[in-house]
Amino acid sequence: MTGYTPILQNVEKHISLSEEEKVFFCSLLQQRQYHKKAYLHREGNVCSQLFFITSGCVKNYLLDAKSNEHILTIAIADWWVADYQSLVFDTPSELFIEAVDPTTVLLLSKENREALLAKIPRFERYFRILTERAFAVSQQRITDILSLPAAARYEKFLEHYHRIAGSFSQQQIASFIGVTPAFFSRMLKAKR
Repeated sequence: MTGYTPILQNVEKHISLSEEEKVFFCSLLQQRQYHKKAYLHREGNVCSQLFFITSGCVKNYLLDAKSNEHILTIAIADWWVADYQSLVFDTPSELFIEAVDPTTVLLLSKENREALLAKIPRFERYFRILTERAFAVSQQRITDILSLPAAARYEKFLEHYHRIAGSFSQQQIASFIGVTPAFFSRMLKAKR
């Protein structure tokens, strides 16, 4: 089951699986590779799968009325990403998911996820833990945007994403920390 080692290690941090269960789980996954700037998911489509990042990095973002990009999530290796609102409610997505670097993912379709939960109910615990953690991270990000100055949000970005920070343009970093590119540029100049 080479190629599935990262996801199995991720799962086994939270639940244990028999060899038979591992084989079944892996049979539900599809491996895909995306080049830099390729879309894993596009606005307007219903999101029908979850993406587990085995290598690379993706950004989850929306475009406003002026086509300004607003990055909501950055997902790196060992993380799951999807447009959960679209996935849960079967509605057209408002978000794009795009590869920042060459990226390899394992796809789990919504239908296969349901089959997995029916056959191995312990996965309910696994996905609950992931959901709670994702909610906590999202809540902290909102708190940071509302309460921290831009320079502190930038420092947090560098702290959390130090391995991949170089993959992002200044415009993308500005989008993620919630400032305009012009403000971000002025902030960096003032810092020097």
